[in-house]
Amino acid sequence: MGFVFRRLLGLVPTLAGVVVVTFLLTRLLPGDPAVFFAGNPTMDAAAVQAVREKLGLDQPLWRQFLIYVGQLLRGDLGQSITTGQPVARDMLQRLPASAELTFAAFALAVAGALPLGIAAALRPGSLVDHACRLVATAGVALPTFVSGLLLIYLFYYLLGWAPEPIGRLDPFAVPPPVVTGFLLADTLLAGDGEGFASALRQLVLPSVTMAFFALAPLARMTRASMLAALGSDFIRTARANGLRWRTVVLTYALRNAMLPIVTTLGLVFSYMLGANVLVERVFAWPGVGSYALDSLLSLDYAPVQGFMLVMAAVFVLVNLLVDLLYAVVDPRSDLARHG
Repeated sequence: MGFVFRRLLGLVPTLAGVVVVTFLLTRLLPGDPAVFFAGNPTMDAAAVQAVREKLGLDQPLWRQFLIYVGQLLRGDLGQSITTGQPVARDMLQRLPASAELTFAAFALAVAGALPLGIAAALRPGSLVDHACRLVATAGVALPTFVSGLLLIYLFYYLLGWAPEPIGRLDPFAVPPPVVTGFLLADTLLAGDGEGFASALRQLVLPSVTMAFFALAPLARMTRASMLAALGSDFIRTARANGLRWRTVVLTYALRNAMLPIVTTLGLVFSYMLGANVLVERVFAWPGVGSYALDSLLSLDYAPVQGFMLVMAAVFVLVNLLVDLLYAVVDPRSDLARHG
């Protein structure tokens, strides 16, 4: 518990740094939000100044920052001028969509990367090994929006297998009552099999796009870690003692190769939170990523700042979870011995 408490305390300066940096970066963006929200670039200076005063942009920068920090201390992320709603409410409405997409993509990436990396390590130089290297190279080289557009062109435009990339649900389908915010879960809870199938079809292409991005580093790290473990003395000893090859690979080699893999899992999941911005834009996915991007393009400061703050908190919490998993994977770690 002491370790967890120290890490949670470390969250405070990290988030404070994120608050300062995002506040300054948004103020350095080109363009004048007052002119944008005035609705007419040809408006006279007095009208623009009135909008600037309404937005609080007439205040000195240090005073704007103090007002923003005071709002954060009250749990207020500000108000979006684009939607007219509090940023916290907007993000809570959109966060389940992003979470559903990210979790589905992460599950696909893990399910594909671990077996591929293990198979490649067991047969170095084989076709499986070359396939693993090809997938890892392609996943790193192709940006997510490029792979997403390619999948849309192939499976929607050419083959007609995928639905139109217009969001989470077919426009003619009736949304289920909101219970969890996850469409797959809510349609099941409502007993709506047709809605579940529609939501699943819409989820496939964007989740595969993000999974391909995440699969590359996971497969590469799994292969490298397994190769190092399989070449160790204890593996040769286990084989010499007549243990089954399956037991040697899964019980001894994989367990000892898991530490770097767990680290990579945490990093990849955190990177996916940033990658979903472009994926959500390509597939018209109504998540927090597309919300932040729309706000950035319209110079709406509060949603961008709220998005960065929430993503930073999730990033730190994911790293904390990875550290806790170390104690499960390796009982010899300091955390397992001292808590």
